[in-house]
Amino acid sequence: MRVRLSSPDVNESDKAAVMEVLNSSALSLGPKLPEFEQMAAEVAGTRHAIAVNSGTSGLHLCVKAAGLGDGDEVITTPFSFIASANCILYERATPVFVDIDPETYNLDPKLVERAITSRTKAILPVHVFGRPCNMRALQRIAVKHGLTIIEDSCEAIGASYRGKPVGSLGDAGVFAFYPNKQITTGEGGVVVTNSDDIARQCRSMRNQGRSDGAEWLEHDVLGYNYRLSDINCALGISQLARLTEVLEARRRNAAAYHQLVSDIPGVIPPTAREPQCSISWFVYVVRLTDDCGRETRDEVLAFLRARGVECKNYFPPIHLQPLYRDRFRYSEGAFPITEHVAERTIALPFFTRLSEGQIEYVCSSLKAAVTSVRRRVLVAGAYN
Repeated sequence: MRVRLSSPDVNESDKAAVMEVLNSSALSLGPKLPEFEQMAAEVAGTRHAIAVNSGTSGLHLCVKAAGLGDGDEVITTPFSFIASANCILYERATPVFVDIDPETYNLDPKLVERAITSRTKAILPVHVFGRPCNMRALQRIAVKHGLTIIEDSCEAIGASYRGKPVGSLGDAGVFAFYPNKQITTGEGGVVVTNSDDIARQCRSMRNQGRSDGAEWLEHDVLGYNYRLSDINCALGISQLARLTEVLEARRRNAAAYHQLVSDIPGVIPPTAREPQCSISWFVYVVRLTDDCGRETRDEVLAFLRARGVECKNYFPPIHLQPLYRDRFRYSEGAFPITEHVAERTIALPFFTRLSEGQIEYVCSSLKAAVTSVRRRVLVAGAYN
């Protein structure tokens, strides 16, 4: 059996929605854009939503709208997709990493407060793998020190924290719709906010710096071509209409995985320590126990791939990427919890239409892989 790591859930209604736009004359900046934005705002529980061509673009606009720039510091996580830190560099501000909580893999609020300096202007938490951060603690810190919060909710659409949707818990948030996400627009993202000022700036900057009502060749500020076409928006509208159904299917898949993975010695399933949060399952990432290391994990990955099970090490630490090593002189040991976790994580195949048989095959393969590799390691250790 071959099981893909991810697969978009595109149905006939989605295809018909796209064809409707293709058969019209409004392929961009047409009626589907505000319709999609309204639906996204309702999901986030915010007054505004500004559609853009990627989650990365959305994060960049939030950083710029917050006025962050040279000399400013933004506290964020080293355990994430690299865009959450790169968007800070785009405006020549400095990402300041702090280590993560070993159970949730999200920012550790205690370490956030210790990292604040006179140059700190914002916190950029990431709801890693769709699990909400401890936003209450981060909000308290932000209020105490006068900091902006930009939520990277790119992996977490539909998640909630203490009854409030992620994306609405900071000054601005961003969702992303790449094909491996819970729902997709092909490529795309959306900024959500309750701030009229942030919304106004983001709308202008995503469209070459034009203000509302301005002529096509009139530009008020430095902007970008971060627009999202009506083709993408139409797909997004159709996908958002069944978001509840999609999230429930993914919850069932996560529960099925959890039941089987919990019986595999040497494997730690994902946890949900925060009782007042609702996870939006983006990926299903397990962790090998502490007696295993990176080499063991990589052998397990190779074993699974040989059986047709696609898998990845989610996430390699950002601070150990070549760009960050070269620019900031990071090395191993800088953030020990992140590095310890990252050396042992495995993202298993996870998508909406994953079948029960596929989940069983993945878990039986994982059990065989871990058992085989751990046995070999133990035998090798006995002879050394």
